[in-house]
Amino acid sequence: MTAPIETTGSEAEAQPEAVLAGVERKAIEGRSLGQIAWLRLKRDKVAMAGGILVVLLILMAIVGPFLVGDPNEPHNDLIDPTLSRPKTGIMHSGISADHWFGVDLPAGRDMFSRIVNGAKYSLLISFLATMLAVVLGVFFGVIAGYFGGWVDTLIARAMDIFLAFPLLLFAIALVGVFPNSAFGLEGNGLRVAFLIFVIGFFSWPYIGRIIRGQTLSLREREFVDAARSMGARAPYILFRELLPNLWAPILVYATLMIPTNIIFEASLSFLGVGIIPPTPSWGGMLNEAKEVYEIAPHFMFFPGMAIFVTVLAFNLFGDGLRDALDPRSSR
Repeated sequence: MTAPIETTGSEAEAQPEAVLAGVERKAIEGRSLGQIAWLRLKRDKVAMAGGILVVLLILMAIVGPFLVGDPNEPHNDLIDPTLSRPKTGIMHSGISADHWFGVDLPAGRDMFSRIVNGAKYSLLISFLATMLAVVLGVFFGVIAGYFGGWVDTLIARAMDIFLAFPLLLFAIALVGVFPNSAFGLEGNGLRVAFLIFVIGFFSWPYIGRIIRGQTLSLREREFVDAARSMGARAPYILFRELLPNLWAPILVYATLMIPTNIIFEASLSFLGVGIIPPTPSWGGMLNEAKEVYEIAPHFMFFPGMAIFVTVLAFNLFGDGLRDALDPRSSR
């Protein structure tokens, strides 16, 4: 049996340079929660596709109306007065190089221009209504969850009442008695403000319940007890301790509320209590299309697809954002 060879001196010492030879050493950098969420979101190709489409839709709503021209300009020369349909295009739709989506009936207005201008109103109303709902929902949800007791009971019962309210019927009834001018607004300016208020004011309980549940959990955490022990008052705890830990659910549910509000605005316009014609809106275009669907089916197809694509894009992005911000997600 051969005895092991003994090593002494420098040969017995570890050689880290030799071990790490050829390996590029990089400084280890810490990552914030936001950076980690962004990396998770970037790996979700479906969510990123939805996010890119959302950005393109927002750009279209902002810049598009300045590029496509007047959506109410008639093109009577493209309409066959005898058959009451466009003269040219696939299935007499009027689709051409000048009119990508064809023209509508009976005036022959450009469909693409009306779709682009309708995006402005749909996204504006849905974004502002969501913002109003988020502000109210976060405010009442945090207060109910933190203070509890009779305050929580009162706000929770108010949420139940709002959730049980027949919002669609209320909006239809309210627009019938609403004056033509109020608060210095009239026409579509007043109608947009009305839609934002109705949709946002009656939608806040959905996010309010989520924030209330999150606050009930957070108020028992150690950092809140530490703030109380140091003499912090309720406003400081609410705005400096609780709200920074609620931004993730707020952002996720706000993203998921936007497509719901888009559909609700389109429903109100379809029923005639939304944007006032001839100003284009996707729901109003569907309402007009039902009269001429058999003659010009494209008149219903394009606004319907605009709603479908927009809602799908926001839902895909919202789902991916939820998975990216949830550390327990398996994705």
